[in-house]
Amino acid sequence: MIDASHANSSKRPEHQPLVVEDVARQIEAGDRRIIGMMAESNLLAGRQDLVTGQPLTYGRSITDGCIDWDTTVAVLERLAGAVEQRRSQARSVERATVESS
Repeated sequence: MIDASHANSSKRPEHQPLVVEDVARQIEAGDRRIIGMMAESNLLAGRQDLVTGQPLTYGRSITDGCIDWDTTVAVLERLAGAVEQRRSQARSVERATVESS
């Protein structure tokens, strides 16, 4: 399980897609040790402070900095594509093994 946030992105949410891209490449290369990813995500990017008397912006985190919804969709689609490629490669190897038996 890999966390795209915190230390892997230097706590900079805009770096999370770079972390995901690196992980996606590893998955595409066939790395089976990667079983999942975590990302800090919300409707809106960034974070906000909780200040008495000031309204909060709906959809923006008050804890860790997050990637926004559109970026979340993009990184999830990238990971899904990488997983599909890894599965396809595994099926090809299985077929070749069966055919050579």
